Amino acid sequence: MIPVLITVGVIAVDQITKVLIRANFTLGESLPVIGDFVRLRYIRNTGTAFSMFENNLWITLGLTTVLIVVCLLFLIHELKHGSKALAYCVTAIMAGGLSNIIDRVSLGYVTDMISVGNFAIFNVADIAVCCGCGLCILILLMQMKEEKNNER
Repeated sequence: MIPVLITVGVIAVDQITKVLIRANFTLGESLPVIGDFVRLRYIRNTGTAFSMFENNLWITLGLTTVLIVVCLLFLIHELKHGSKALAYCVTAIMAGGLSNIIDRVSLGYVTDMISVGNFAIFNVADIAVCCGCGLCILILLMQMKEEKNNER
């Protein structure tokens, strides 16, 4: 049940923020939130992370779909045999990917709007993917450390 709630929550918040940006900003428009460091800026990303594979819809759809299928298989395994925390992190990754696929299929691009410093411009789905990946790494490192300690 929790993976379903995570998925619905990530997709809902991501899609709502994207609709609000498209409705209230013109393409390229920017609004400072915390000085010039954090800004809302409406852009269209036709690529994957960091605009890789720009203007290649089929490659971006294919890569994202493969990622989602791998996450789904891993999620099913973890829910049955592994760590619930790891399963929830994988769910966040999958949900972010699904939300960005919704954009790619319906609009032909992903709506991005959060700009921090000179870093890439991203959205809520991207945050879910990155946080999910980061937490997965931490959990796996902790599991490896625990296994190593148990071997002693």
